[in-house]
Amino acid sequence: MNISTNGQQLTLEQAVEAIRWNADGLVAAVVQDAVSKDVLMMAYMNRESLARTAETGETWFWSRSRGELWHKGATSGNIQRVQAMALDCDGDTLLVKVVPAGPACHNGTYTCFTNAVELPNRANAAAAEANPDRFAMLSTLESVIAQREAERPEGAYTTYLFEKGVDKILKKVGEETAETIIAAKNKDNDELRYEASDLIFHLLVLLRERKLPLDELMAELGRRHNKK
Repeated sequence: MNISTNGQQLTLEQAVEAIRWNADGLVAAVVQDAVSKDVLMMAYMNRESLARTAETGETWFWSRSRGELWHKGATSGNIQRVQAMALDCDGDTLLVKVVPAGPACHNGTYTCFTNAVELPNRANAAAAEANPDRFAMLSTLESVIAQREAERPEGAYTTYLFEKGVDKILKKVGEETAETIIAAKNKDNDELRYEASDLIFHLLVLLRERKLPLDELMAELGRRHNKK
């Protein structure tokens, strides 16, 4: 497994030499969902845990409290399959992009970063509200769906879809596609807005089930646009 830094691709051996290990022989590792781009957790790696991560394709860390290696998900089953790793420009932090098989946090939540901090600078918030990203809801929805898949809250519709599996999800995508077509044929924009929203939601669930990031669809559309 190669590790990227400053536009370069490093071998594991080169990365070990490039990393600025701290006094305890550790480096911070920020774990990110490769699909939704949510930051899941932060832990530490030493040389051995980095080597095992590269060898197994799953995250291994060094526990400072227990003084031992730990394989994420070894007891819970919530493993993290590594897709890519990158070293920051200072060489003191690793970014580990993963596809998680469940919650990242020991509390059972999708991400460890669940405690929001309110910022006092309302001017920035007001500016953001005045210039909203018209597609921000898609990113939010992608994150919520990823959280539902990891946590499986009881009674949630998304939990039901993931537990039933891809065939059920595909059936819903088909049903919502047909209902969207019917709404368009009826020339009823209220009905079309409702059914098209259902279709987009179920399509995002399907993309999450297949671990295909929405970013890749945007990139595909960009490639097609550039060919024109």
